[in-house]
Amino acid sequence: MASQSTIHNSKLSIVKRADVTAPTVIPRYTVCLVPGSRPASPLVLVHDSISAATALRPFFAGLDREQFLVCCLDAKHAIIGVNVVSIGSLTLSIVHPREVFKPAILLNTSAIICAHNHPSGDPEPSSEDRALTTRLRQAGDLLGITVLDHIILGDDRTYSFADRGWPT
Repeated sequence: MASQSTIHNSKLSIVKRADVTAPTVIPRYTVCLVPGSRPASPLVLVHDSISAATALRPFFAGLDREQFLVCCLDAKHAIIGVNVVSIGSLTLSIVHPREVFKPAILLNTSAIICAHNHPSGDPEPSSEDRALTTRLRQAGDLLGITVLDHIILGDDRTYSFADRGWPT
């Protein structure tokens, strides 16, 4: 067993260990992105909330619960990737900004569009949707990744926070 000596100070205690035989091991990680599929068609450009909703609606087809995804865009607003952030319940999907921006950072994204569905068919945002949108915009500002829109998809209607002037 290693011997110890302690130095006491009025504000600090330092423990010195002698004969430490095991080196400190700090794990190393490699972060890499593995695409789920390769694009078979030309890049999809997003110009407005209608083109974004049209491109993203197929990701929500047939779902019976809320799903939240982030659509990552390059500097010309071409879609470079879509990531499912959360799959929730009938009326709720738990989303944290950290999980939204993780794929955006890994893809060197210039901007994002967030989207989720309301299985009820009514795309009107809840107070939680409004609060989340505000948090995401603040996080995006901090990270230098523009949040272009947060879209809520209903059965045959779409709610766009950008088109409605964002939450205030």
